[in-house]
Amino acid sequence: MDQVWANRAGSAEAAIAARHLKKVWGLPGTQLGVVAWPPTPKYRRFMTWHYWWQAHLLDCLVDAQLRDPQPARVESITRQIRGHWLRNNASWTNNYYDDMAWLGLALERAGQLVGVDKPAALQKLSEQFVNAWVPEDGGGIPWRKQDQFFNAPANGPAGIFLARYGDRLRRAQQMADWIDATLIDPETHLVFDGIKAGSLVRAQYTYCQGVVVGLETELARRTDDDRHGQRVCRLVEAIDKGMAPEGVLNGAGGGDGGLFAGITARYLALAATTLPGDSDESAKARETAATIVLKSAQSAWDYRQTVDGLPLFGAFWDRSAEIPAAAAGVQAQSVDGAVNSSEIPERDLSVQVSGWMLMEAAHTVAAAEGDGDGDD
Repeated sequence: MDQVWANRAGSAEAAIAARHLKKVWGLPGTQLGVVAWPPTPKYRRFMTWHYWWQAHLLDCLVDAQLRDPQPARVESITRQIRGHWLRNNASWTNNYYDDMAWLGLALERAGQLVGVDKPAALQKLSEQFVNAWVPEDGGGIPWRKQDQFFNAPANGPAGIFLARYGDRLRRAQQMADWIDATLIDPETHLVFDGIKAGSLVRAQYTYCQGVVVGLETELARRTDDDRHGQRVCRLVEAIDKGMAPEGVLNGAGGGDGGLFAGITARYLALAATTLPGDSDESAKARETAATIVLKSAQSAWDYRQTVDGLPLFGAFWDRSAEIPAAAAGVQAQSVDGAVNSSEIPERDLSVQVSGWMLMEAAHTVAAAEGDGDGDD
């Protein structure tokens, strides 16, 4: 195990625990992440609910348990799951398929890897994705219910979930094929955001690339179909050329964008450590994915701030983080299903969870390579 990156991931986890983790409404056996630090009373009382940020926090807790198994963390994972269900109106579902996919992925990993099983939740979430498949409307599955926007951020993670959970490989492959046929830029080979009412939405976000790398890697591991590995090789090269200047993944500010690069790092780490194949192309894709993760993590660590001995990560990993003042400036706001950035993006839980996710991804890669990269 690479101890340098283990220590950094542990420090990132400790920072989240100290600044953000709190019981939900004071109830025992619960926790969630307060969505901003320093927090306002509104945030401390969990009056603001960002479903998918909490799902990624849960996923990072699972990462940490794999890195450093501790009975206390199993309890934290259990509390996080219970808190999520409670704050989500005693329900696992909502109207956003991308949100539900992130929770499904985190719950599936918690069950398979940590032993915290929620079979009823997984079954309910699986049904949501299977029933949302509407090729007759142009999809894919839509971003949210009663919507005609079919995008990579919903189909990518939902496809990964279906590849891992139950016997849904065929549907996961259909989702991957839909993305490949519909959303790949023929010039750069990057992934477009989606299609809305038949028109291409040409925005290209880091996490769109990440979820497709994850989906195609998962399918390459689980099927004998060469097309999936070939797509991973093509997309990793495209990310390297178009989304990671000097090897460091592009940032997207705070709010929801705070999670984008961390998600991409997670699935690049998956490709780096699990993509099958003995070809030169496969070996190059694994090496490139690993390099992006480790360079991004080193840069994020170098540009961090330290508060009370614990790291505060920047929203952009190639520039210095800014320490937010207490409740100062414009706060993150939800607008039409998305969360905008706080004036100082480092204040947002999403940014700090993303930094933690990156440290865990770097540890995964470095441990697989047996190579400690960087100094504290």
